[in-house]
Amino acid sequence: MQKSYRKYALLFILPVIITFLIAVLIPFFMGIYLSFFKFKTLRNTQFIGIQNYLYVFSDKAFLRALWFTIRVSFVCVLSVNIFAFVLALLLTRGLKATNFFRTLFYMPNLVGGIILGYIWQLMINGILIRWTGHDITYSAVYGYWGLTIVYNWQNIGYIMVIYIAGIQSIPKDLFEAAKIDGANSFHMLKNVTLPLVMNSITICLFLSLKDTFMMYSQNLSLTGGAPANTTAMLAMDIYNTYYSRVGFGGVGQAKAVIFTVIVCVIVMIQLFITRKQEVEM
Repeated sequence: MQKSYRKYALLFILPVIITFLIAVLIPFFMGIYLSFFKFKTLRNTQFIGIQNYLYVFSDKAFLRALWFTIRVSFVCVLSVNIFAFVLALLLTRGLKATNFFRTLFYMPNLVGGIILGYIWQLMINGILIRWTGHDITYSAVYGYWGLTIVYNWQNIGYIMVIYIAGIQSIPKDLFEAAKIDGANSFHMLKNVTLPLVMNSITICLFLSLKDTFMMYSQNLSLTGGAPANTTAMLAMDIYNTYYSRVGFGGVGQAKAVIFTVIVCVIVMIQLFITRKQEVEM
């Protein structure tokens, strides 16, 4: 019976493979190829070797966007995972209306980034104009904390659900045995819960790192890079280079390649570190 199913396995997998090739793999390698050319259109290309890459590493706008992205990602990854984990602990203690609060915290993740950014821009501007007389685009500091707040508000519920699944998968016998041995709540958190949810922590850190480094829609709608592109993250800087500067398509592609490498390296380091801490049940 299983052999007869295997005959059709490729038939069902084929649409996914074709979609992946068309939407991901082929554009990726075409981007690498075009990063070695100078062009205004794809029919008018000039091979210039690594000149685009040399220009990128001397581009102050790119370096500023990289540093800003690292700062935003560092704070967002820490804050969203801490808040989500705390909420997951609270909502797995058998409190009343637990399902209601899980749904409530998850709902912001269903709102699109563009819409979310404009909604929060209105709210933040209302507060800032009242107390400071300026809006969010007046200072990079306002934009920095605005992006951090928006990312946390949108993603805490999503990350929380993953932590809840991890906590609920821990056998209750382990907690009962720890109580018998005289462990208090802190000791159970440190020695039972945290080691056994490291799989969830690995996943959540991976998702939050990827999402913060690739953040674009919230950045576009909340600050648009203002003032003077000081709040432009890497994704926005790449987009502006490719689409807003004539003849800089190759530079934009080079930035995208470097961006991909940076994200891959950071994520691989994170996965290597956290997977070493995982415990099998």
